[in-house]
Amino acid sequence: SMIEVERHAGVAVVTVNRPDAMNAVDVQHAEELRARLTELAADPDVRVVVLTGAGEKAFIAGADIKYMQNLGVHEGLRWAELGQGCAELLETMPKPTIAAINGYALGGGCELALACDIRLAATTAKLGQPEINLGIIPGWGGSQRLARTTTLGYAKELVFTGRMVDAAEALERGIVNAIHEPGELMSKTRELADLLAAKSPVALAAAKEATNLAFSGDHRDNLRTEAHLFSMAFATDDQTEGMAAFVEKREARFTGR
Repeated sequence: SMIEVERHAGVAVVTVNRPDAMNAVDVQHAEELRARLTELAADPDVRVVVLTGAGEKAFIAGADIKYMQNLGVHEGLRWAELGQGCAELLETMPKPTIAAINGYALGGGCELALACDIRLAATTAKLGQPEINLGIIPGWGGSQRLARTTTLGYAKELVFTGRMVDAAEALERGIVNAIHEPGELMSKTRELADLLAAKSPVALAAAKEATNLAFSGDHRDNLRTEAHLFSMAFATDDQTEGMAAFVEKREARFTGR
């Protein structure tokens, strides 16, 4: 399959599997990725989604340039919408998404990683938005999400120059949360995913919804939304269990209700 999904106890690992093309994404891959993410977003048994690439070299080395070469304006818009649809699912599905950046994350690959909630990278990873070198611009959210992840000035530098950054620079600039040796990346990612899978899914969904508002809309409105989401937690079994477990000095067992 072009997009592999492996499930282990609440964690779904989604792997873009096109190692012969550095996991570059063409229409079929992007459509299948969107379909898989749509399914996982709606699956109550899935608590956390991890996105990664097959092989040692690449996470997702961008979109297929040979495909894009002959696009016109209309097809270009469809292509942007398809990639943005994948990114939006990663960003808005009501469960945490983690990018395990095992190698090159360029162009659309970098953009899909930026749409995830948390990014972990191998020390060998390279990230960038090289679209400018092709005479185009990022079209899968890069002009917006890179600036929100780092700073506007740094995002402009990367988008305008198209240069690649290594894992150490990405960490220093806040593009990734942590870096790990290549052989440890997936086990460290699974550790984090398992930790999140043990939390209350309803609380995580509310936490994601609230924190996603931080850089958009009206600050006061967002604070009212936070207060509303906070108050709604008190109607859940998970809040009852979480607080009881704390008082009783035991581990909480969350059910998602």
